[in-house]
Amino acid sequence: MPLIAPHEHPPTGAVLGRLHEIHSARGYLPEADLRAAAQELAMPLSQLYSAVSFYSAFSFEPRGKHTVQVCLGTACYIRGGDRLLEKIETLLAIKPGETTRDGEFTLETVHCLGSCSMSPVIRVDEETCGRLRVDRVARILKRHGPGGPGEKPVEESGS
Repeated sequence: MPLIAPHEHPPTGAVLGRLHEIHSARGYLPEADLRAAAQELAMPLSQLYSAVSFYSAFSFEPRGKHTVQVCLGTACYIRGGDRLLEKIETLLAIKPGETTRDGEFTLETVHCLGSCSMSPVIRVDEETCGRLRVDRVARILKRHGPGGPGEKPVEESGS
């Protein structure tokens, strides 16, 4: 008989399946839900945290209804991706990794969206918008939600 009993692992897919269920229901993974899932799956909480931090699809913080990703890969950066990011930060009054107060938008930077031929590129939810100029950003954001922080709609004025 071994000194330490072997730990039985949850069935393949059970961990990610449970994490997806929680994330879909809440929009993020609250600590209390992760603790409950660890008990349900009979696994250490640290292993769940490891899985969550590995996959970019999961978030520990509440996210906006819409995710805005700004590509800062080489092609996009050279063609103005940094200026697009600055404009979006101004319009939404948030920095990358933050969510607007009204819960409409979460802003992220990425290193490649796989659309280098259309650079600079942003993605709002599943819509990829390429060959962008700073003066078109507000219009794109308006299509996806009522606007920036509080009651203030996204303004197109000022480039």
